[in-house]
Amino acid sequence: MPKMKTSSAARKRFKLTAGGKLLRRHAMKSHNLEKKSPKRKRSFGKDQPVSPSNVRSVKRLLGRR
Repeated sequence: MPKMKTSSAARKRFKLTAGGKLLRRHAMKSHNLEKKSPKRKRSFGKDQPVSPSNVRSVKRLLGRR
């Protein structure tokens, strides 16, 4: 059986922590930033955990089981 190929798109977007949690970047921090408060923009900078309903599919894209 050949090795499973990691999705390069998923590799760039998701990070697997040492504890096994998946993190993703926050959306809405690319443009129209003058309308958003500094507090809101700061919160967009923090990585957010992937929702439980998507964890299985993201792990599969990353080549994990």
